[in-house]
Amino acid sequence: MCMCGKGATLYKGGPPGLARVSSAMAELRRALLVLSCLLVAARCYPQTCYTKVLDMAQEIMVQAAGMREAPETQHCTAHLPDLHIDVHNACVMQTVRTYMSMLDNLDDICVRSRKVRALRAILRRLYLIMVHKCHGVRNGLIIPSLAIVPECTRDTG
Repeated sequence: MCMCGKGATLYKGGPPGLARVSSAMAELRRALLVLSCLLVAARCYPQTCYTKVLDMAQEIMVQAAGMREAPETQHCTAHLPDLHIDVHNACVMQTVRTYMSMLDNLDDICVRSRKVRALRAILRRLYLIMVHKCHGVRNGLIIPSLAIVPECTRDTG
């Protein structure tokens, strides 16, 4: 209770508008808590086949460029073409297979290097995911049945 001077007014729990402000703050805190929990849950949600393939394709392109520029592998990978993996292209499977065979046919010294082995491993994982796990993904995303098309060119681009 608060008594303020002569003719003071008696307030229970503070000024009249304070109760409304504190309840609004409590609601805001609850809303922020729920929102933060949803954001954390969204990050923990497992990737779909499509997002995994997109992420792997991006990682492969970065690793291939890094491998071609690295001093320990530059001498034997300089002749390799730039690798561009477009998972929406029907020729992507042939591109991945061709690049894997190019990596398999490198010099023994290069094949044993850590960067080449890592790139080969992730290329194989991408290939297997697209062949086996992404069956049934529709809506124009990844359709493995279109992956083997006779019109595909022999280049890796």
